[in-house]
Amino acid sequence: MNTVVNLEASLATLSRFYQRWLAADPARAARLAGLTALSLARLDLGAALEHEAAAGPHGTRLPLGRAMRRLRNLLICGLIQRDLDGQADLDEVVTAMSRFADFAVQAHLAELMAEMTATHGMPVGAESGRPQQMMVLAMGKHGGFELNVSSDIDLIFVYPEDGDTQAGPGQRSLSNHEFFVRLGRKLIAALSEITEDGFTFRVDMALRPNGKSGPLAASLNMVEDYLIVQGREWERYAWVKARAVTGDAEDIAALDAIVRPFVFRRYLDFGVIDAIRTMHAQIRAEVNRQERLHPERSHNVKLGRGGIREIEFLAQVFQLIRGGRDPALRERSTRKTLGLLAERELLTADIVQQLLDAYTFLRNLEHRLQYLEDAQTHTLPVSPEDRQTVARMMGLADEAALLVHLDAWRTFVAAQFDAIFADKSAGADNVDPGASIIDATSDADNRGAIADRLASLGFDEPKAAAERLVATWQAPRLQTLPEASRNRLLALVNAALPQIAAVVQESGLGSHAATLGRLLDFFEAIARRSAYLSLLTEYPHTLERVLRMINASGWAATFLTQHPILLDELLDDRGNSAASFADDLPALADSLKVQLDAADGDTERQLDILRETHHAQMFRLLALDLAGELSVERLADHLSALADLIVCETVRRAWRTIASRHREVPQFAVIAYGKLGGKELGYVSDLDVIFLFDDDDDLAPSNYAKLAQRFITWMTSHTPAGILFDIDTALRPDGASGMLVSSVNAFERYQRASAWIWEHQALTRARFCAGDAAIGARFEAIREAVLRQDREADAAQSGDRLRTEVVAMRQRMRGAHPNHSGRFDLKQDAGGMIDIEFIVQYLVLRYAARYPQLTANSGNIALLRLCGDLDLIDRGLAQDTASAYRALRRLQHQVRLQGQDNARVDPALVAAHAEVVMRLWHSCFGA
Repeated sequence: MNTVVNLEASLATLSRFYQRWLAADPARAARLAGLTALSLARLDLGAALEHEAAAGPHGTRLPLGRAMRRLRNLLICGLIQRDLDGQADLDEVVTAMSRFADFAVQAHLAELMAEMTATHGMPVGAESGRPQQMMVLAMGKHGGFELNVSSDIDLIFVYPEDGDTQAGPGQRSLSNHEFFVRLGRKLIAALSEITEDGFTFRVDMALRPNGKSGPLAASLNMVEDYLIVQGREWERYAWVKARAVTGDAEDIAALDAIVRPFVFRRYLDFGVIDAIRTMHAQIRAEVNRQERLHPERSHNVKLGRGGIREIEFLAQVFQLIRGGRDPALRERSTRKTLGLLAERELLTADIVQQLLDAYTFLRNLEHRLQYLEDAQTHTLPVSPEDRQTVARMMGLADEAALLVHLDAWRTFVAAQFDAIFADKSAGADNVDPGASIIDATSDADNRGAIADRLASLGFDEPKAAAERLVATWQAPRLQTLPEASRNRLLALVNAALPQIAAVVQESGLGSHAATLGRLLDFFEAIARRSAYLSLLTEYPHTLERVLRMINASGWAATFLTQHPILLDELLDDRGNSAASFADDLPALADSLKVQLDAADGDTERQLDILRETHHAQMFRLLALDLAGELSVERLADHLSALADLIVCETVRRAWRTIASRHREVPQFAVIAYGKLGGKELGYVSDLDVIFLFDDDDDLAPSNYAKLAQRFITWMTSHTPAGILFDIDTALRPDGASGMLVSSVNAFERYQRASAWIWEHQALTRARFCAGDAAIGARFEAIREAVLRQDREADAAQSGDRLRTEVVAMRQRMRGAHPNHSGRFDLKQDAGGMIDIEFIVQYLVLRYAARYPQLTANSGNIALLRLCGDLDLIDRGLAQDTASAYRALRRLQHQVRLQGQDNARVDPALVAAHAEVVMRLWHSCFGA
């Protein structure tokens, strides 16, 4: 092209580096004009390098090092021009530089590797016998694909395994370690040596294992040993961005398997907040020292208060806390990570957008500081003239306007940083015994004083509470904790005691001693997990929510103690409304699928993912329940829908683990009975299910039997994350003596010809739950046909066999569950919930042939009212019994929340309800 740059019009001339580069060779203007017509993020680097290499004097080719340096200068001047003239955004600038850095490393390494193998032979792994390639890891902004225009590049060199090179005739063999160390030195020199054309990139190797004192290149085994034994908290932050630029895919995957568990913990790692806080304080101290020594170097846009590094820390703290459980948060880009934080409602969309705007402003300013002289600087220049120039590059009138904008963004960023990282420990590391109820020296001799302090707070049993406090504190499990954890735990106990007094008084529930006991059980369970202590310290409101929950429910206290990872659900109220739960289920299903896909092949991890997901959602419902936002019926609907989701995904994943499976999608269905079938599931309900298949393949019976067995194993196995559900398959055809899995045809024959009346009763509360929808539809058709048999005609011909068998079955059940306690069993006693369920089942079986609407699986309350409306029973009695059923379920729920296995209450509480139920029973069945 003959087009030349209009130097008068372009702001790029504000860059002295740009001016010098153009002035050195007038022909460069035309080259630049052709280059900057399109986005440089998509530049064909190979073709551009070839153009530079072919431009040597007198038609000669330039060596790779010279051509690469010339391409680098051309690219940076092109970016300066496009950026300052408003043609390029931040994404184009950092993407172009990151692509070029990858390209330069790859091109030089390929050339140097060819030279080294020609001299020493190919390095080969001693164990694998495979040829070895060096993995060059890009770290920092290069790893995150957000490289500066004048930045150095942080690299780490890794090779797969030790061994020796296979030297041929005339070649000198080296150990693999020596080979790759030499190769690394040559690569650094090729990139960073200053020649007449400048340099390509300055290279920093300080992030390698053991830093500057460590070997230049490390094997995979060396990296693994280092990270396990010596890896420090700040290195986790650095390795988040590690990205392999070169190497074989198999070796890169092996390295990722080593690094991932070091960087991302499987639990929620809130301890990282304090670690980043400490690292940030050290950086700030150094910046402050430099600014004291050199006041003219103030306004460090990268490391200063409210600068780029604080935004990076804000994004990465969430990655380090949650990346072990949410693979999407392992993203290397700061900008993309911030977007994910908004998607996951970890930060509000408004805050994230402002952080992105601040990041864009600060990175653009950083580039303009570097455009002046192609220097790696992050501070505003000293001279007023240069500050004025930078302001013009930013599109601002003068230095004063620049400082106004800069201060505004830094103030915003600093406030957001402090909201997360400000020390909220309230003296956790420096407990003041005089201000504490219990201190580090408390023992049996202190019990009287502790009891007096608890009495002053209003504790109802101060002596017993003091005894428990001292006993817990003196327990060996707590006495052997690291000092930092002991101090943090002590601060939490002292903070909790006045809150317990307030919560018990405000709620009117429980007692101080019971709530304190539950809290101390919880603290003992988490004492050795510093991340949980950190969470409660960093987010004090979470401790208050824990107290409110365990005061309201003994079962909740036990559940939280068994699964402390659920503390995260108490951090905030994102999405925590009764109305949103059902709406969120599709998104939950998608998220669960992504997590399980990421763990494909790792059954143990998939089992934990299913449990963690189910427990988290159940805990979310528990919080809503205790807050009074859910009726018993709505809670049961949500728990049942959640169970359906888990059952569906478990079937899908378990099938993939069956090596002999004969098709990719099983023709298999799970049918729910009982509480799940009737959508009346509780927190600790087991699942009554049967398994059906419809598949003529010879392998179908055995494979589906394996699937059913594996499904039960996946559901019932105890893992570190707990259990999902107990499974009961006793309602399958022929019960415990029958096949675990039935064909649809066999199931239909059994129901029509062999099933007992009680099995048809159970069918009234059965439904398709998960699996093949066509099988589900066939089941529903079979269910309808069985329930609509004309039992009134049978009764007229041969006596009321239906009534006799229902009553006989109820008597057998009552005999199997005797109650000698003197308290009313809400479920089993006469006038209780099972009587109501039997009445409804009897009415459905008796009259469904005449009234098909009775077969709808709409729940006992709705069916009672329908029977009243159809005049099958007294309408008023139907309404009263429906109300009694709701009241009994609510009472049962309240008793279970307090942790009691048997739902038994004072008979006086339910006498009126039981009397209504017995009246309806006598109406249907006689005395």
